[in-house]
Amino acid sequence: MKIIAINAGSSSLKFRLFDMVTENVIASGYFERIGIDGSFYTIKYNNESIREEVDLPDIITTVRILIDKLIALEIIESLDEIKGIGHRVVSGGEKYKESVLVTDEVIENIENLKDFAPLHNPKAAQVMRAFEKVLPNTPMVAIFDTTFHQDMKKENYLYSVPYRWYENYGVRKYGAHGTSYRYIVSELEKELNKNHYKAIVCHLGSGASICAIEDGKSVDTSMGFTPVSGIMMGTRSGDVDPSIITYIMEKEGKNALEVLDDLNNESGMLGLSEVSPDLRDIEKLIPEGNERCKLTFEIYLRKIVTYIAQYYVLLGGVDAIVFTAGIGENRPTVRAGVIEKLACLGIKIDAAKNEDEMPLNGKARKISTDDSKSLVYVIPTNEELVMARDTLRIATNR
Repeated sequence: MKIIAINAGSSSLKFRLFDMVTENVIASGYFERIGIDGSFYTIKYNNESIREEVDLPDIITTVRILIDKLIALEIIESLDEIKGIGHRVVSGGEKYKESVLVTDEVIENIENLKDFAPLHNPKAAQVMRAFEKVLPNTPMVAIFDTTFHQDMKKENYLYSVPYRWYENYGVRKYGAHGTSYRYIVSELEKELNKNHYKAIVCHLGSGASICAIEDGKSVDTSMGFTPVSGIMMGTRSGDVDPSIITYIMEKEGKNALEVLDDLNNESGMLGLSEVSPDLRDIEKLIPEGNERCKLTFEIYLRKIVTYIAQYYVLLGGVDAIVFTAGIGENRPTVRAGVIEKLACLGIKIDAAKNEDEMPLNGKARKISTDDSKSLVYVIPTNEELVMARDTLRIATNR
């Protein structure tokens, strides 16, 4: 039983092909720079990796090449082996409270929800239509990042704006990274060996958010109406005073959409450092005395700590703090910097465990000291496996 999980970006497409009997990854890869010069793909399988520069003018061409390569490389023998395709969708608004079988109506609805995730939803719909043409007989499932946060109470998801904005236009906090949080919850419960607990999970990647979780459900989260809010990210600003938008419109002669584009694509680590949206690049320049990079790193830590402290009080203390995603899993300096600022809460980490360079290999690692008041974990996320599980369940129960 093979399921393929698809995660589409603005100019990229990532995939993982699972054998759902064992939940092992048969093949994975990504197609980069779609519609841009210098496009290429990488596919990993059987402990091998192939990379080829190829013209990827559009999504439909990309999908056709992906499927053709799966057959040409004998990763699958025929298209009939693929029993379902799971698509990550950033926002389902209030309309979708769980994963659903993809239909033409669902694709249209995803496009209509573009205001809640302008960089992601239109692309997801476009990719679904491409797979529909290439694999017309294969069921598809949409997995929404927002569904995990549907359990939030109104006092946590409503903004202090005219209530009619919520009633008429759906203005509220929706959150994101829910697929990742679902996976982390399942792994954390194994580590804690209990279902009743309070935790704060830090999903720190190029896009980043923090979530307060109680008994496996979202209580509050840092991302809001769209993924631009919350903590500072690679190119996204995180929380800012909305008056900045009209101020910059006047100063630079821009319209609101242009300023919003700046907040999405020219801000965050890139905007502050003026070096890179990649924290690895920023950290490399700190020892060389780059004050802007040092400032960017410090502000990043403070933004994370602010949300953790807020959620610590909201939950009335926590059993565990979890770091996950690219930065959370791989940057011990970030973990150490954050926990150091939480010392007043009695939370401590073991430096040796935090800096351990042994690969996680999908396993959780406890890095807190024995006398820490809250446990601290590094847990690798696996959004694609959650997607594959949902796809298997829904596609085979039509």
